[in-house]
Amino acid sequence: MITRSFGRAARAGAVAAAALAASGIAHGQVMYKCVDEAGRVLYTDTLKPGCKALDLPSTGATGPIAAPARRGATPAPARSTAAPAATPAEFPRVSTYQQKARDDDRREILNDELRSEDKKLAELRREFNNGEPERQGNEKNYAKYLDRVAQLRDSIGRAEKNVDALKREIANIR
Repeated sequence: MITRSFGRAARAGAVAAAALAASGIAHGQVMYKCVDEAGRVLYTDTLKPGCKALDLPSTGATGPIAAPARRGATPAPARSTAAPAATPAEFPRVSTYQQKARDDDRREILNDELRSEDKKLAELRREFNNGEPERQGNEKNYAKYLDRVAQLRDSIGRAEKNVDALKREIANIR
């Protein structure tokens, strides 16, 4: 016998019925909703006086219903034995000439970005001065100076990563 009792705060019958349906109730089993004198709602699979049968949606399953996935759990990858679908006939095609023009445009844009990133990196390295940048007038507090040095170091690291990523991207263009 399955029984679930819910207080006044959880009177949403549809929500509770859906929760019971997802909890593994067998196909074709009838569920009843009962309300006692205190107003408490009780869901059960046993017919009692004053209970109403619920019209639960059928899952179409003939066996047990699978439990809902846990939060944070990664689903198992689907295994397909069918061959991958071919490209649809109406799928837009690009000629070799158009693709070459697009690749050339992309290469030029990436080269422009690489030049500007190289320029930015050179400026940051010049300002960093091998880890001993000049103190500015507003840095009478040594902690402010150290914060600026740390920010410069981080900025140089980011700029170097950007330059590397741009070079990789340019190398990947056909």
